[in-house]
Amino acid sequence: MSKIEEAQEILKALGLPIAQQNEMSALTLLALCNIKDIDSWAKANRQSLGVTKGIMSFVAENYGKPYAPNTRETFRRQVLHQFVQGRIADYNPDEPDLPVNSPKAHYAISNEALSVIKTYNTRKWNSAVKTFISKIGTLTQAYEKERSMGLIPVTLEGKEVKLSAGKHNEVQAAVIEQFAPRFAGGAKVLYLGDTANKDLHIDKKGLERVGIVITEHSKLPDVVIYDEEREWLFLIEVVTSHGPVSPKRMLELEDFFKESKAGRIYVTAFPDKAEFKKHITDIAWETEVWIADNPDHMIHFNGDRFIGPRYE
Repeated sequence: MSKIEEAQEILKALGLPIAQQNEMSALTLLALCNIKDIDSWAKANRQSLGVTKGIMSFVAENYGKPYAPNTRETFRRQVLHQFVQGRIADYNPDEPDLPVNSPKAHYAISNEALSVIKTYNTRKWNSAVKTFISKIGTLTQAYEKERSMGLIPVTLEGKEVKLSAGKHNEVQAAVIEQFAPRFAGGAKVLYLGDTANKDLHIDKKGLERVGIVITEHSKLPDVVIYDEEREWLFLIEVVTSHGPVSPKRMLELEDFFKESKAGRIYVTAFPDKAEFKKHITDIAWETEVWIADNPDHMIHFNGDRFIGPRYE
């Protein structure tokens, strides 16, 4: 393997996330360890380096990888910040009291990581890695734990599913927990998307029973709820930045659901009135608006009738 590939293998073993196992990260590790292409890892040593004149210069001179000056922030934000979090590197070890954004800011390989790295390609490597992980942990595990703690639980038919963190999904959870019991009592959630997993919950058989065939190219609304007793489909778009049920979106959904005989109710769900006001001119007539922080009320863009499906 090349030195860059070896550095990537080291980063993976030390528990760095996939995003910090790329070439830029590997080159950064080589610079921090002062390892040139012909050096063995046993020669790794600790030296303090700035980003531009230290790390980027080392990479250009020793590995023929010149980076543009404006990539300095990419090195800092996408590599070095994570190295420090994962105890791979120390930030400003020579002058810990340097102010943020000081031109003297510098990084050095941590003593803990250095002792492991020096054993790479030796019989001591595996045990050194295990010791490091047991004492320090891995950044990948830390990130996964943080993501898990931020998940938004929602109960569907007695089963808990977890939406990824974020305002959009907070409103989706409110749709399930507050909108549905008030305006679609007893109805079944056939589809619930997620900003990180579009098919988080999908009842394909239930959708097929109401005449909806799903393909990998389907563009369902954020939430689909079916009221079997009234034969109503609630097609709900959640808006935290863009995307209400506009005339264009309504036509798209009408075409997509044209094979279904169920009555269709189009709903745009907003987190609050402030977000609703931003999009009011884009909302289609003959649709409904629900605002999460006023869950008992609906706004009807329906002329002479209240909530119900539209018929030709």
